[in-house]
Amino acid sequence: MNGQKRQNPFPLPSEIESAPGAEGWEAMYPYYTRFRPEDDQRFWFYNSMHFPEPMPAFDVITAEVPYSGMGAYTTRVFAFPTALGIDHRILNGRVYITANTVTDPKQVESRLAIFQERAGYYYENWNRLYGQWRERLNQLIVEVDAIKVPQLPEFDDPEVVSEARGIAQNHYVRASFHRCIESYSKMWHHHFEFLMLGYGAYLVFFQFCKQAFPEIADQTVARMVAGIDVLMFRPDDEIKKLARLAVELGVDAPFASNGVDNGDPAAMLAAVGSLGEAGKRWIAALDKARDPWFNTSTGDGFYHHHRSWNDDLTVPFSALPRYIAQIKAGKNIDRPTEALKKERARIIEEYRSLLATEQDRGAFDQMLGLCHVVFPYVEDHKFYCEHWFTTRFYSKVREFGSLLVRKGVLQDVEDVFHLHHTEVDLALIDVLLAWAAGSEPAGASHWQPIVEKRKTLVEKLKSWDAPPALGPMPERLEDPAVQMLWGITSETLDSWSRVPDAKDANEIRGFAASAGVVEGIARVLTSVNDIGQMMEGEILVCPVTAPSWAPLFSKIKAAVSDIGGTMSHAAIVAREYGMPAVVGTGQGTKRIRSGQRLRVDGDRGIVTILE
Repeated sequence: MNGQKRQNPFPLPSEIESAPGAEGWEAMYPYYTRFRPEDDQRFWFYNSMHFPEPMPAFDVITAEVPYSGMGAYTTRVFAFPTALGIDHRILNGRVYITANTVTDPKQVESRLAIFQERAGYYYENWNRLYGQWRERLNQLIVEVDAIKVPQLPEFDDPEVVSEARGIAQNHYVRASFHRCIESYSKMWHHHFEFLMLGYGAYLVFFQFCKQAFPEIADQTVARMVAGIDVLMFRPDDEIKKLARLAVELGVDAPFASNGVDNGDPAAMLAAVGSLGEAGKRWIAALDKARDPWFNTSTGDGFYHHHRSWNDDLTVPFSALPRYIAQIKAGKNIDRPTEALKKERARIIEEYRSLLATEQDRGAFDQMLGLCHVVFPYVEDHKFYCEHWFTTRFYSKVREFGSLLVRKGVLQDVEDVFHLHHTEVDLALIDVLLAWAAGSEPAGASHWQPIVEKRKTLVEKLKSWDAPPALGPMPERLEDPAVQMLWGITSETLDSWSRVPDAKDANEIRGFAASAGVVEGIARVLTSVNDIGQMMEGEILVCPVTAPSWAPLFSKIKAAVSDIGGTMSHAAIVAREYGMPAVVGTGQGTKRIRSGQRLRVDGDRGIVTILE
């Protein structure tokens, strides 16, 4: 294998110093997120897929709560035979995780019996249970929207007396905030109710194929479940529908490349609105699409500042001109779903015919059939959970931030996200006590200096170059999500730990996620906030892509990511758009610069720097 493997490829957590100028960053986060001396004996990897930026204090909830739900279902509810939950730590603002495994054969055997019974029930009743799941998520979204944040006026509402309610308004300050946090926890438990089973079903099929067909490529297995319609593509489809409607109604001129005010959404909307009845019809269609489909985060639902399309129409409106131009030129703007289905059928038949016995063919059919049943959830949950619900959740937290601003505790609504949720709770208690006493809250002098310091720390931490992994390399990795989603395998770690030889210094290896070979100019984006820099026909190089970036996939030639496996969202989206992709490179954003010419070989998982 190319490259030289180092003796100790990854640093120990205890060897990492604070980023320059960011000393004291630890105070932003709870004590249980800090590395402990014994953690030097464990392997950790940087979860740049979900947390590509330093974490503001409040946003740490997007690690705390998900790992609580994920571990509960893997460890305690379904009792996966060899996989427990995930521990997480924070280092210089970055989230590192490790998967806990079961190695005792007796424990594996006892857990397997529980898993087969419980997982079997879900697999056998998947469609019915999934239907109930959707109802629960829809109801949870309604509930979080309905949470009322008390305004605490000078005098309470007269109905408190006329209806003899017996509870004053300040009681609901804390109660409503707790309901908000509890709803977020419920959402993440619902999120993992099905997800690990989805990954588990695919992993079993994947392992069967690897054993039955030793030469089969990872992406060939993945293509056997490609072309299945999922909700996460619906937001992009809605933009395409709006593009078609604009052409049909003759209101497309404001969206032309030389159109209104350099593509400013507000100016575009004003221009369309001035086009009479046709313009009103288009805007009505836009309003209909926005709820719920534009509750789509520009990130992946883990940072408060990754606002939704509804908060900022820049992403969908930047896609409209391109789609409109393609429609007017007679081009098909749909994803190549039918072609993917035909290719899927061909691959399935080809490999099925290679199986020697009816028993093997029956097992193949059963496992693949289960994958086709569970696969939509693997993507659909993201729209309900990370996007739709989380957009509404952050909007509700901002209402509590607004209350703290009105009461003089914070200076800006967004400052609430520089407090941990337990600290927000304390600040709200201060406010409800002061309102009851007829005095002023004490929080301004306490919280405002903390907020300002943390803003500075987060900025300083952005410049830290986070190692992809820490600690000793593990002998094996058993967690299905770690393999399928993050793409962390023994081969991945071996690749990350090697120093390239001179002869392959321009080669970067990863997972062959989506077929095809293209050449083009690189555009390196380390933050979702920079997606406006992408130019037509460039190759996207990033820590990870989010499904909400789907409109960009009709603009770029290929995608390269630092992290991700064959079932990561970047890999799935690339396959569905028929675009070459290499994921899980570990170092693409570090070794590639914007403007360099690349060759992306999605068949072999190799990115070559040509210039």
